[in-house]
Amino acid sequence: MAAATTIETQLPPIPGAPAASETNAVQSPKRNVAVDAYRGLVMLLMMGEVMQFAHMHQAFPDSLFWRILGYNQTHVEWAGLGLHDMIQPSFTFLVGVAMPYSIASRIRKEQTFGRMLLHTIVRALILTALGVLLRSTDSSMTNFTFEDTLSQIGMGYTFAFLLSFCRPKWQWTAFAMILFGYWLAWALYPAPGQAFDYAAVGVPADWHHNFTGFASHWNKNSNLGQAFDVWFLNLFPRPSRFLFNEGGYLTLSFIPTLGTMLLGLFAGQWLRAAAPKIPLKKLILIGIVLVALGTFFHFLGICPIVKRIWTPAWTLFSGGLCFLFLAAFSWVVDIKDHRKVVFPFVVVGMNSIAAYLIAHLWEGFLIRNLYTNLGHKLFQVFGMASEPLIMGIAVMLIYWYVLYWMYRNKVFLRI
Repeated sequence: MAAATTIETQLPPIPGAPAASETNAVQSPKRNVAVDAYRGLVMLLMMGEVMQFAHMHQAFPDSLFWRILGYNQTHVEWAGLGLHDMIQPSFTFLVGVAMPYSIASRIRKEQTFGRMLLHTIVRALILTALGVLLRSTDSSMTNFTFEDTLSQIGMGYTFAFLLSFCRPKWQWTAFAMILFGYWLAWALYPAPGQAFDYAAVGVPADWHHNFTGFASHWNKNSNLGQAFDVWFLNLFPRPSRFLFNEGGYLTLSFIPTLGTMLLGLFAGQWLRAAAPKIPLKKLILIGIVLVALGTFFHFLGICPIVKRIWTPAWTLFSGGLCFLFLAAFSWVVDIKDHRKVVFPFVVVGMNSIAAYLIAHLWEGFLIRNLYTNLGHKLFQVFGMASEPLIMGIAVMLIYWYVLYWMYRNKVFLRI
């Protein structure tokens, strides 16, 4: 009881968590397999880029099958989404889902708030730095950019941790203020106008994805985030002055990305509070409402759905889809108990950082060595056009087997 009292005086209460006096009497809960499976699907979608479905679509342009797969393995040019565009929001959302479980585990271990905060800050710095390092693997010097998944999560992670100790009404207030404040800042920043020189910021003249009217505040490389990066990124050493990001990605996107993490935090709190039951209807209802809100703002021209700059409408829309994905996995795993079906996903999802690093660092090495030791003919068994696909499948099998070996031997990479 004395230890429990110490925890209670050092830590703010977690919404939906048991009282501190109960934590020592409660055994560690089982892992949420549905969350692991969802995370595994996300990582497999990312790793699956090596199979080059878009190449297969180019090789077989009349095939509807390859057209659909190719489209959903590439990012859309600007507005809208394909399945591939859901990788980053899903990964970010699941970071938020895992947070209440992680904090509860540390409370059971009687960690102080200060110690948890220090660990959070260190983790955030490591994630941000790791993102920069992975972006620099093919560069002659450190490539200081912060638009990748890990850096974006790292820059918002500490804020999400602090908000996790607030009451739900303040968490939702913070979520609304983040999205509205970010939207307002972009809306007040001058729109590019008809005379804007898009060619100077890497947007070709025949690029037809820019908006007109009020929505033009969110056009590619002519917005508030672009102006910030021209100042901020040029504070770092680089081979030449930063002018624009070819894909339109931005550092400031970590702010609305934090909104996505908070949506995951809400989902994680609801799952813990309802356990062992699954609040399936709640997850589905929130998902539908968020998708509807994002769609509403997009088609009214108030705020477009653009993943590359993580507009507030994208936060709502993609966040709603994340809730629906989570509901689907919860239904399969926890309600229908089809755990064997999702086992291949779980193997990957329980080692997501390792999977992320493997996908970014091993691809070229494996392809070179497979060709060196096995030659090209083996991978041309279905014709030369299918060679990248067969090679990609071989690489994916190696990826999965390595992660399976780590799973069997309980080797999990944690930050």
